[in-house]
Amino acid sequence: MTARLRDAINDSPLSFKRLERETGVLRQTLMRFARCEGSIRLDMADKLAEYFGLELTERKGRK
Repeated sequence: MTARLRDAINDSPLSFKRLERETGVLRQTLMRFARCEGSIRLDMADKLAEYFGLELTERKGRK
């Protein structure tokens, strides 16, 4: 899940400032997450996944 989100952020042509404005996720949080320097809360991950059109699913075999 996090790798897909990180790839979507890093592959996006949009600036962190614009992503912040359009998703509500703070620019500093986006930057740290994109550089693998921090994690992201589930509610933020949901916002980003929806923005990028990703479906976040649980891995099979996890309980």
